[in-house]
Amino acid sequence: MFSVQPDEIRQAAIRIRAVARRTPVLRSRTLNALTGVEAHLKAENFQRGGAFKIRGATNFLYSIPEAERERGVVAYSSGNHAQAVAIAARSLSMQATLVMPTDAPQSKLEATRAQGATIVLYDRQRESREAIGAKIGAESGATLVPPFDHRWIIAGQGTCALELLEEIDGLDALVVSLGGGGLLAGCAVMAKAINPLIRLFGVEPEAANDYWLSRRAGYRVEIAPPETIADGLRTTKPGAETFPIIQSLVEDVLLVSDAEIVAAMRFLLTRMKILVEPSGAAGVAALLHGKLPAGIRRVGVILTGGNVDLEFLARLAADQAGG
Repeated sequence: MFSVQPDEIRQAAIRIRAVARRTPVLRSRTLNALTGVEAHLKAENFQRGGAFKIRGATNFLYSIPEAERERGVVAYSSGNHAQAVAIAARSLSMQATLVMPTDAPQSKLEATRAQGATIVLYDRQRESREAIGAKIGAESGATLVPPFDHRWIIAGQGTCALELLEEIDGLDALVVSLGGGGLLAGCAVMAKAINPLIRLFGVEPEAANDYWLSRRAGYRVEIAPPETIADGLRTTKPGAETFPIIQSLVEDVLLVSDAEIVAAMRFLLTRMKILVEPSGAAGVAALLHGKLPAGIRRVGVILTGGNVDLEFLARLAADQAGG
């Protein structure tokens, strides 16, 4: 039995209503024509905080016993989880301390500060965010809010699939960007409960292929800190709770290059007029570049976030003009 059950996800959907939005599902005839599938894109880039992370963070913080909330929370993140924890904490008048890497996108740092959170910076190449977060928690008594590897987080993220499958019937497959695995694990549990025949796929950057390696090894493989433009997918090892779920329920992990991710971002921006960050565009990259196996006709894809630095966006536009 998995650590998270469908009923917990349904309960989380009720719990997070006060903070998280129900995001729209978008379609594109051009995308369908290019990929040969009928794609339904769950637009979590329109979510509060600009990403799906608000779902898990809200479910976690609202699950903390009231007597413990006065000690606050601490979390570590490259950006989206940090923003989500800050927003959820503010809704409960809780103090939040966020451990963020020095190379996190400036837009994510500024957005997190704007929610009133305290930020502690670290060097991801030389320091351990887990150790820093644990030290802060031990000294302050704050509750540690992990980015993906906890049943409350997984249950909250699974509400994304619940909403999508409530709105769209008859999907053959669901495609989800894969970092730590909280989103894919939660979505897998919920999707299989609704439709046991649905096919599930995770998508990783080629350089951040810890799940791809782990699935083939049969155990959790740790990699060096990866270099990829998809900053939200730079995990180095699958989670202890997320890996068994994904290993059991997910058919395969697909790999995409940074160039393929950029091409997907450009398509989404120029043809659908929506801004999606690199991590959030990985699923569409898999569709556009033929990564899915044959036989799939109707597919759901989660656009996991839309937090992009203006400087990165300017470079993207300049490269397109130069090309």
